[in-house]
Amino acid sequence: MVAHSTTSGGRPELPLAAEFPEPSREQWQTQVHKVLKRSGLVGEEPPPGPIEDVLASTTHDGIRVHPLYSSAPVDPGLPGLAPFVRGSRPQGGVTEGWDVRQRHEHPDAAETNREVLADLHNGVSSLWLRLGPAGIAIDDLADALNGVHLDMIGVSLEAGADFAAAAQAYLDLAAEQGVPAGELRGTLGADPLGVLARTGQAGERDPAVHLARRCTTEFPHLKALAVDALPFHDAGGSDAQELGCSLAAGVTYLRWLTEAGIDLDTAAGQLEFRYAATADQFLTIAKLRAARRLWEQVTRSCGVSESRRAQVQHAVTSQAMLTRRDPWVNMLRGTIATFAAGVGGAQSVTTLPFDAAIGLPDDFARRIARNTQSLLLEESHLAQVIDPAGGSWYVESLTDELARSAWSWFQRIEAEGGLPAALESGLVAEELAATWQERRDAIAHRSDALTGVSEFPDLDEAPLERTPAPQQPGGGLPVHRYAEDFEALRDSADTRLAETRERPTVFLATLGPLAAHNARASFARNLFAAGGLDCAEAGATDSTDAVLAAYTGAPVVCLCSSDAVYAERAAETAKALRQAGATTVLLAGKPSDHADVDGHVHAGCDALSVLDAVHAELGVR
Repeated sequence: MVAHSTTSGGRPELPLAAEFPEPSREQWQTQVHKVLKRSGLVGEEPPPGPIEDVLASTTHDGIRVHPLYSSAPVDPGLPGLAPFVRGSRPQGGVTEGWDVRQRHEHPDAAETNREVLADLHNGVSSLWLRLGPAGIAIDDLADALNGVHLDMIGVSLEAGADFAAAAQAYLDLAAEQGVPAGELRGTLGADPLGVLARTGQAGERDPAVHLARRCTTEFPHLKALAVDALPFHDAGGSDAQELGCSLAAGVTYLRWLTEAGIDLDTAAGQLEFRYAATADQFLTIAKLRAARRLWEQVTRSCGVSESRRAQVQHAVTSQAMLTRRDPWVNMLRGTIATFAAGVGGAQSVTTLPFDAAIGLPDDFARRIARNTQSLLLEESHLAQVIDPAGGSWYVESLTDELARSAWSWFQRIEAEGGLPAALESGLVAEELAATWQERRDAIAHRSDALTGVSEFPDLDEAPLERTPAPQQPGGGLPVHRYAEDFEALRDSADTRLAETRERPTVFLATLGPLAAHNARASFARNLFAAGGLDCAEAGATDSTDAVLAAYTGAPVVCLCSSDAVYAERAAETAKALRQAGATTVLLAGKPSDHADVDGHVHAGCDALSVLDAVHAELGVR
């Protein structure tokens, strides 16, 4: 019989799997090798290194992600206690959930007011307002917030270089409503370094310090400064780069405030950090946890008391990951990112509407965005567990490695003289550009797949029409979206379609029966569609003459079949197609000597380069 231990309360414990011997890592590796051998990823003999390395991947920070973790590197502590890895509040979101914060930027104040009231009536708990030339006119703030009880609703402002005027307009409005100063909550949004990052023009330091001083003396629940890491994310930066830049910005603001005579504890309480949440849920969870750990390390070194070291976080689903093509998939991306932000412990979460990359969102998109959070909170009860990711060896290891990588980048920025100097010298721009090129290459090769764009595109989708969003300030770090290169090709092909009423087409020379060519023909069709190109197929063919009979005269041809059929017919068919007028002959499959062809399309190829070349051959610009 198996002995049953008891708990401290006298209840017997169930020893799950206690009668089975504990498997060793070597046994697991043996089973992994069997699976990988059947899938053709390895040969009969195991590779020289650990077999699990075949399944490992590397993030854009160079962090190796393994398929199995057997221990955690460090003790993450307890929720609500330093180093705050497991959350800034001991109760997590159990009592209140997280703050559902919706963004508004419609330049028509009446329309913004209608949207604001609808959001607040349907579950939104705070507002994020973009003011100034890039959003709602500052003079229209009262109209935009008509009917909003500022003593009940938190407001976060974003006005770029006009932050002082926007803050004053908000405070004046609260005074007109007779709202007690102690009832106002939110963030006034002063972020001079964010202005520098976005526009290349230095934001004003003194007005930001003045706002912080006012908040400390008059408005105890208002924060003056936003540490916005989104410019670094939108420029294509990695998670560690986003974290390191935010740390450097936070340290700069601490310096400014303490030099103005504000004590460290009070200064630390004036900052709210804004991070991007992406569809890579584990990296997002780890990023938010690492951010709290790193900020605790910074503030502890500065001498901030433990209760004031907890970082206040606002997570925003990534604008960079949104697509204009097949935007409905953005709902899935947004749901995963929102889930990760909640599990990662952000106090406030903004889910961008699925059509935010196209223009100003409509009512349906806004409803889906807010209901995404409502379902996670009210139906999935996601906030009812304190730090759900805590104790996961993978998450804890990823948090630790990400924190170390971010700290190294932060130290480079500080060695440059701090974030203002690193932005002005070009260090930040150069490093982010290098990461963007690496990310862009992974997207081009489709190892970072974009569903609906680089994979499984729908050439017949009806485009969504939206009112253009206000132009955001530029001149500083670039703003990228991951889908931009593929979508540019789609736009060019659609322009050709509108001009000629014919979509540019590639001919698929399918060799042999359906069973022989279908897999590679489907792959090729999917790849060419990612560039907005249609495909005409020969169908089942038993000879080169049959292929020629179906040939449409398209300049670009792609041979599709099995390796066995290629060996018999590819060379002959390629030669015949060239004589019939084809100027470019590609082959679906890994490079081989089956035929004299101009290129190959296969899993892992540079799809963007292939599509660019095909566009050029077809005269698509």
